Amino acid sequence: MGMKEEFADAVTAAETINFTMTDLQEVNVFETTIRYLGGFLSAFDLSNDVRLLRKAVEVGEMLYKAFDTPNRMPITRWKIKDAIDGKEQSTPNGELVAEIGSLCMEFNRLSILGDPKWWDATQRIMEIFEAQQNKTKIPGLFPLVVNPEKKIFYEGDDYTLGAMADSLYEYFPKMSALVGGRSEMYRTMWETAVEPMITHNLFRPMTPANDDILIAGQAHARDSGVELEPQGQHLVCFLGGLFALGSKLYGRASEIDVARKLVDGCIYAYKVFPHGIMPETFYMVPCPSKEECAWDESLWKKHVKQRNDKGDDVEQIIKDERLVKGFSEVPDRRYILRPEAIESVFVMYRTSGDAALLESAWDMFTSIDNATSTDLANTAVWDVTADGKPPASDSMEAFWGETLKYFYLIFSEPGLVSLDEFVFNTEAHPFRRWK
Repeated sequence: MGMKEEFADAVTAAETINFTMTDLQEVNVFETTIRYLGGFLSAFDLSNDVRLLRKAVEVGEMLYKAFDTPNRMPITRWKIKDAIDGKEQSTPNGELVAEIGSLCMEFNRLSILGDPKWWDATQRIMEIFEAQQNKTKIPGLFPLVVNPEKKIFYEGDDYTLGAMADSLYEYFPKMSALVGGRSEMYRTMWETAVEPMITHNLFRPMTPANDDILIAGQAHARDSGVELEPQGQHLVCFLGGLFALGSKLYGRASEIDVARKLVDGCIYAYKVFPHGIMPETFYMVPCPSKEECAWDESLWKKHVKQRNDKGDDVEQIIKDERLVKGFSEVPDRRYILRPEAIESVFVMYRTSGDAALLESAWDMFTSIDNATSTDLANTAVWDVTADGKPPASDSMEAFWGETLKYFYLIFSEPGLVSLDEFVFNTEAHPFRRWK
């Protein structure tokens, strides 16, 4: 982008940050790892400025102390002041699967640069995931919450590919890309997860035009079998790009079709809402199978009535809730400047070269800018189904930087941050791949 002077100023400012102290009572080890450690490592990989590597090591050393527990499992919501005061640390009996399972890229990148202790810290975690992957109630997938205190990662009934689990699966193929295929473990874990994902989480939604798309929902293990909850999330839109990456890395050609249908599903969810932006969460009517699925208006209205529980007048519910045909409920109507949809469009474009994806990306960009722009910056909005411009929440998440990064890169030359040379962590920080 040519902003070298601004970058130099930012590096100078970053040097002054003291990562040995904080006013926070609790440090989120996962968020600090993917944002701060990942950010410094990526900036070093792109610039070769050794000051950034020193800051990465500083952050790593601070986070490493969260692993100082009797069984070496990290405390993901860590009271750093207790550690400073020398109090005994113990691993809790419940942690979100994404928070304990998504530290490996950043710690491994740090080890590739020199010290194997970072690799060792997260390798022991991933070996537990690998050993227990087929012991869960949906073999191949992991429950939302695991027990690091007892090293039991297979008990639980709820299986999602979205919030609080997403980056665990994201890092399987991305770790393969990072280390140049030197570890078969991550390939095996991805290939073990793919089939149950497709079988239990992915569904074809019923749409008026019988669109051949896929949405990733929630799966719940019941005594009677696995139950699909047809809830879509903006966050889970990362999955199409991940399937495309896995297909290319491992030569699994059949999965590129799944990847494209997932990407098209998110593009569809953008396109059909009135402002051209998909909401945070929504429900659709699942087809009986992933094959052709004719539109059934009465079935859609039946689901609308069941999901909303607001009386018998379905037409009034549809009007009051401003429901788009095919969508049975929209529990969370916000758009909070999320990147996952354009992330997958970007990866799909880089892996396929399909120029039609550029048109979709441009439509998404202009829709987002029109709905979220203010005199000062862009803001999250409360309701993408609203009449007129969606009301602003006057907030901006840090991941807006991710969103803009993917929009910038999709319209840049493919050689800029090439996927042959780099792999992105879950915060869109590109790490140089080990050749």
